[in-house]
Amino acid sequence: MADGMLDVRVVSPDRIVFEGEASAVTAPAWDGYVGILRGHAPMLTLIGSGEMTIDRAGGGTDSFYVAAGVLKVERDRVTLLTEYAGDEPPERVPDEARVFADDSDS
Repeated sequence: MADGMLDVRVVSPDRIVFEGEASAVTAPAWDGYVGILRGHAPMLTLIGSGEMTIDRAGGGTDSFYVAAGVLKVERDRVTLLTEYAGDEPPERVPDEARVFADDSDS
């Protein structure tokens, strides 16, 4: 891993969605979006549903939709395990992504 970069891995049940270096990550946590830069404190959080963005080390941004899962940050490594990842929002948000009763409208 290059200095100043995050080592990022995003995994869904059927594939590795992203694996590589990034300068920043934004993900939909269960209670709002979280931004991650190098040096972020260790963290473990539930993932809700929404758009995730990864700012690539060499420039450019990847974005895709995720729903349900867990995000771990430790020593500049970001790992996201998700029930859904795709270019479009899911037709049906997995039950695991619904944290509050009023999320059922999604």
